[in-house]
Amino acid sequence: QVQLQESGPGLVKPWQTLSLTCIVSGASITSKGYYWTWIRQSSGKGLEYMGAIGYSGRAEYDPSLKSRTTISRDTSKNQFMLQLASVSPEDAGMYYCVRASASEFEYWGQGTQVTVSS
Repeated sequence: QVQLQESGPGLVKPWQTLSLTCIVSGASITSKGYYWTWIRQSSGKGLEYMGAIGYSGRAEYDPSLKSRTTISRDTSKNQFMLQLASVSPEDAGMYYCVRASASEFEYWGQGTQVTVSS
């Protein structure tokens, strides 16, 4: 069974960098055909795609967040990471890591709540 678990600090100060890790079990992040994805839901807003890293290690980003976002991976630990720079209160919300295929978002982590406050 594929399982994803987000981890990281729940509180980040404005202008700092948010760093989250997604620990994957039951599947390899190098398996062909899957994209390891970060999605967030800010307060009062819908789900927002942030970006993903493919099985080859190539990352892609939503254009609106591309300048502040880095997605990377550690294949030895079977995990992938998100860094979001220069956060503001608008970046607060639930952050999810997801395994996606070409057609759907298949498996979701339970999500981690992020608060941005000084």
